[in-house]
Amino acid sequence: MRCMRGRWTRTGRSAAAWRVAAGYALLASLAMALALALRDGPPWDHPSPWMGWSPTTGILTSALLGIALATVLVATTRLAVARFGWARRLHGELRPVARDLSIGHILILAGLSSLGEELLFRGLLTPTIGVVASAVLFGLLHQMRGPSRWVWTGWAMAVGLSLGAIFALTGSLVGPLLAHAIVNAVNLGYLRDHDPDGSDPERNLA
Repeated sequence: MRCMRGRWTRTGRSAAAWRVAAGYALLASLAMALALALRDGPPWDHPSPWMGWSPTTGILTSALLGIALATVLVATTRLAVARFGWARRLHGELRPVARDLSIGHILILAGLSSLGEELLFRGLLTPTIGVVASAVLFGLLHQMRGPSRWVWTGWAMAVGLSLGAIFALTGSLVGPLLAHAIVNAVNLGYLRDHDPDGSDPERNLA
């Protein structure tokens, strides 16, 4: 119980985590306002989906595809870190972002980052500039410092392409939101708790 309580209340970077969460909430609000002002229809509906399904079918299909995509991405992350040096380097460079987060922080950041980025890149930009262009922009804006910056950018582009395709195919933003939130939550926890090189003396569990 003490271990679980520590995971929920860890405060090493609490202020920074709340600032990031507030930034994502602001991004979501801005993207929503821009989409409503500039687009024909709400940002959670694609104006001209590839498939002419009913709204219910589109939402259900989007959700199933989003969960399936999240499962594949999480599994791919684990496999890559276990087998490839470039993936372990990327993991190590990203790990400081998550190492002091509590479970509560992770859940809030995953939810708000999914909401903000999906409303902007899929809800607003995908119907406006297309699936490919919005995915490229999504990847370029996910650059980071360090040798693995272009690996991370390329990965983000591929993920953005998949998320945009789900949105354009089904007409529903539900799947991309689910996939994005699940992947962010699970992978932030993995970054925090898994040291692939075994060089971190802290387990980050207390």
